[in-house]
Amino acid sequence: MEPVIDVHLHPEWLDQQLRADVAEGLAARPRELPPKWFYDDRGSDLFDQITRLPDYYPTRREREILAREVAVIAELSGADTIVELGSGTSEKTRIVLDACTATGRLRRYVPFDSSEATLQAAAVELAAAYPGLAVHGVVGDFEHHLSAIPAGGCRLLMLLGGTIGNFPTESRKDFLATVADTMAPGDCFLLGFDLVKDHHRLVAAYDDPDGVTAAFNRNVLSVINRRLEADFDPEQFAHEARFDADEEWIEMWLRSRRAQRVTIEGLGMSVDFAAGEPIRTEISAKFRPENIGPELAAVGLAMEHLWTDAQGDYALTLSRMTG
Repeated sequence: MEPVIDVHLHPEWLDQQLRADVAEGLAARPRELPPKWFYDDRGSDLFDQITRLPDYYPTRREREILAREVAVIAELSGADTIVELGSGTSEKTRIVLDACTATGRLRRYVPFDSSEATLQAAAVELAAAYPGLAVHGVVGDFEHHLSAIPAGGCRLLMLLGGTIGNFPTESRKDFLATVADTMAPGDCFLLGFDLVKDHHRLVAAYDDPDGVTAAFNRNVLSVINRRLEADFDPEQFAHEARFDADEEWIEMWLRSRRAQRVTIEGLGMSVDFAAGEPIRTEISAKFRPENIGPELAAVGLAMEHLWTDAQGDYALTLSRMTG
């Protein structure tokens, strides 16, 4: 069965969003760039490399929980439709697809991602691997296009990889509320959370000795160079990862190695950086198990299960839309 792909991220819309984010973020203090602009083709490849690094534990811990609990998840959800937010290559998805296929109920898979090329490739592979499964992809942005996700059926929505941690506290509440608004009573939500732990381990996960994470971080500057005719020299910005103990999140920064001026022709602006001046490019919030249920309940999601890996590094929750 040929996959169907709905594309809502058209070049003109993406260009408008990038221009607004860069103009606003570089005028702010401290300067800031949203992490969604990491993910061009090179950025997606670098992140895939990061997930395989020895110190980057979240991917392995999440896979451990999925492998152990997926049959229970498939049975409890009763899903005939799986909706995956931020599906990427859909590699881990196969664990869930296999379990839901085994129940005899699975009819449809809906991957949602911002990368059209990545989603197209994954959709074709999965349609071939699961004959009879309807694959209906949606290329969109979390902040604008969740309402475009197909309705109907008994749905299991998934957001894996600890992506929920990339939202600051208030934005996270808004995002969860938007997800809940797309759900019908009885739909389930499988959500991955990275847990608070020793801050040295947390920092190591975001600052590998081979510099893969540093290259990923600097890639946002290359994206701006290419798409907005800027003249950032990425090597003149040092990668920095640090743990904010008050907020309980990791922050990634790019710190200017020297005083320099950057011109962004596409915006008609120049930006002066002092030596040592930083740009924040990402946060990755870490969670405590006792706080997760109340956050979900605030948007009408009743948490039914919370599972952790053997070391207690990571959690998967299954919640159900009430009402």
